[in-house]
Amino acid sequence: MQLQTTNSPFNEKQAELLNQLLETLNDSQKNWLSGYLAFSQETASASAAATVEAPAPAEAQAEVSGKIEKREITILIGSHTGNCQALGEETAEKLRQKQFSVKAVDMDSFKPKNLKKVEDLLVITSTHGEGDPPDNAIGFHDFLFSRKAPALDGLRFSVLALGDSSYEKFCQTGIEFDQRLEELGGERIHPRYDCDVEFEEPAAAWFEGVLEKLGAEASEAKPEEKTVPAAGSVKYSKKNPFQAEIMENINLNGRGSNKETRHLELSLEGSGLTYEPGDSLGIIPENDPELVDQLIVQMGWDPEHPLPVGKEGTILPLRSALVEHVEITTLTKPLLEKLASLTEDKQLKDLLLPENKEKLTEYIYGRDLLDAVRDFGPWDTPPEKFISVLRKIPVRLYSIASSMKANPEEVHLTVGAVRYDAHGRDRKGVCSVQCAERSDTGEKLSVFVQPNKNFKLPENPDTPVIMIGAGTGAAPYRSFLEEREETEAEGKSWLFFGEQHFMSDFLYQTEWQQWLKEGVLTRMDVAFSRDTEEKIYVQHRLLEKSREVYEWLEEGAYLYICGDKDHMARDVHDALRAIVEKESGRSPEEAEAFLTDLRKQKKYQRDVY
Repeated sequence: MQLQTTNSPFNEKQAELLNQLLETLNDSQKNWLSGYLAFSQETASASAAATVEAPAPAEAQAEVSGKIEKREITILIGSHTGNCQALGEETAEKLRQKQFSVKAVDMDSFKPKNLKKVEDLLVITSTHGEGDPPDNAIGFHDFLFSRKAPALDGLRFSVLALGDSSYEKFCQTGIEFDQRLEELGGERIHPRYDCDVEFEEPAAAWFEGVLEKLGAEASEAKPEEKTVPAAGSVKYSKKNPFQAEIMENINLNGRGSNKETRHLELSLEGSGLTYEPGDSLGIIPENDPELVDQLIVQMGWDPEHPLPVGKEGTILPLRSALVEHVEITTLTKPLLEKLASLTEDKQLKDLLLPENKEKLTEYIYGRDLLDAVRDFGPWDTPPEKFISVLRKIPVRLYSIASSMKANPEEVHLTVGAVRYDAHGRDRKGVCSVQCAERSDTGEKLSVFVQPNKNFKLPENPDTPVIMIGAGTGAAPYRSFLEEREETEAEGKSWLFFGEQHFMSDFLYQTEWQQWLKEGVLTRMDVAFSRDTEEKIYVQHRLLEKSREVYEWLEEGAYLYICGDKDHMARDVHDALRAIVEKESGRSPEEAEAFLTDLRKQKKYQRDVY
């Protein structure tokens, strides 16, 4: 609304000047000006005996305190499993509570050409696998490292990187974004933080650091409205998991299979937990008690020795702490470096030298903490000091294999039990075997729901879907089809499924066949790689149906891939590119651009690991 002499106490000249000024101000500047005028009025009416110093202009305050004035903040999110998505949304909400102007978008939805217009940029990203960007960050990453990337002299930025230190290229995507933004002329608001799998505390510290530099103290926040929970109600999460009772646990593989794939049905009754198809269930795993006992004997420890664990310093017997709280099955370079400080063993110190990088990689593969303590002792170290170098046991995420509409207050999982022999010892997957061996109904698992906005059914139920998966990668498609059956979706559906043997490894065979009979599933193509002389995989079935697959894509079908990232998902992507080339006459580069465009439209989604 324009100021006029009729609706304000100003004369015509004053109103004209104020209107010209107000049109140029952003929300933050208007808020500051409002506060300044209120403060000035308050000090003017104060007693003359009480001398009050007027507030300095924002620029002067920033110069004195080393803080930066508030400007619009853009948060770009690169997320695979949903952790960065949740952090980005939480960060945006906290900043809005402190009167910042904020927009948070995933990187695929951001138009790179607008980067030049961004004032303050916060990048929150994970790293996928061996140093790759998550799928929804690939396009922005490519743009930033291309010749099209603009000079960013006016940009201020900070990066929060999530990763897993068991991978050599820990937080690589965040590191690359941070370095490239600086190369393009950006100025850091706050140093980059690299977070391991337990990211909550360092992420909170990063936010507080950014906030301080942006010129807002915690005391400026609006008081949060606290809702009093209903009697007996509890909000379950990663920090406070729900104890879900196992109702069913069966082996899906038939006689003669060399695999063990478990179908678990867990009760969520009374938890209040909800999920959608495409989401994951997080499980807080426990270490194998037998492995823990071997480690205790090797170290000569007392299993009942009291040990403080967690931030709260809860006291537990040492054996319980090893079972429930710390990771003992994965060796990493950072862990071995910490262990090297606790021993005089020259062999370990030599192994960590830069020139022995290949030897180190070879040693780490297939070994665990027990191997290391046997190989590099003696360890004249108190349990408290030794265990302090171990990281917290990471949660495991499993694609949910059920629809909540079809199974109220239940959640189903498809878990492949990992068992193998390496370096003269039998090895077990920490969480997968824990799930497999808790076969008696009544036993419980500590769980929480991990939303995944990057793997979702189309909003329009009439949209066709093409689902491609191998082995346990079929799990989310079971949830998709249960959901579409319940909602009576009319869109076509096509499943490509692969495994080793038809007779023993055709997971959920009767369910797929029933859905085919009822029309919930329109088409199904299978590939059983060990049943033929020449191995046949799902990508070969796709290529066989090249014309039909491309026609579905032309009709607007959504593509989904779930499974192994380095082999299956890569080979399927190559097959899809070849199909687009063949059926449309595009060049390889144009076909790749076609798939990239599908991904940006959320029509090509992957849940790969």
